[in-house]
Amino acid sequence: MSAQPSRFELQEVRGPSVLGGGRRRFFDLLWLIALNEFRKTYFGSILGYVWSLMRPLMLFAVLYVVFTKIIRFGGGEVIHYPVFLLFNVVLFGYFQEATGGAVGSVLAQEAIVRKTQFPRLVIPLSPGLVALFTLGLNMVAVIVFIFAAGITPTWTWLLFPLLLVPLLIFTGTLSMLLSALNVRFRDVGIIWVVIAQALFYATPIIYPIDYEGMPATLHDILLFNPLAPILTQARQWVVEPGAPDAVTAAGGWLHLLPSAAVFLAICALGIWVFKREAPKIAELL
Repeated sequence: MSAQPSRFELQEVRGPSVLGGGRRRFFDLLWLIALNEFRKTYFGSILGYVWSLMRPLMLFAVLYVVFTKIIRFGGGEVIHYPVFLLFNVVLFGYFQEATGGAVGSVLAQEAIVRKTQFPRLVIPLSPGLVALFTLGLNMVAVIVFIFAAGITPTWTWLLFPLLLVPLLIFTGTLSMLLSALNVRFRDVGIIWVVIAQALFYATPIIYPIDYEGMPATLHDILLFNPLAPILTQARQWVVEPGAPDAVTAAGGWLHLLPSAAVFLAICALGIWVFKREAPKIAELL
């Protein structure tokens, strides 16, 4: 009697997807986790939420002393240099806090990932939402410095939220990429600490991208950084209306193509990698 083929075949069972459980559940969980993490960060501390203001202010104070009293940069080359510096420190601080928290977020939530089915995208994006809360508080200090410096509000201030959109997208997709890669390669977290520190100086935070003393080759290399045009445009819209916009500071639209290409590549790669890895996260941990 010939053997009959089996009616049952082994099939791969996939874990929870990126948005498993629906969009409403995703946003509810994202808000709840981020809010709890934000409260927990300052729980039990004497100064509480004031620390969210103290950290960028202390970094700003150190950089300001070094680059105006010792190296003598920003004395007359950049109008409203203290506001320019603090504003950039706060914006980059959001990026650094969000990505730094996201890179190890999946590993930190290992117990939950193994036992609970929920949208995996919540994990790397929740540190970004926490950093966004901090950014909102830090902008209070920036506004105080703006008025103290005698800067007159202009209608371009209303355009600032438009710059937050690409900043949030770039930060979020990069967070997705880092968190997914760190599950497979645990060196990613260590490497990112070094890269983020180098990126701080490779971003026009301490200096403007149109600084006259900057070599042309270095200027072109720095324009590969997607954060460069964002901070440059933010300077013109908020701090100094007379400063060149991102296109002028770059030297034309063509010079912005490298940063646009890197921006799109990171966004596409982050979404693709995390979507591919999300169902396998519990298995890989």
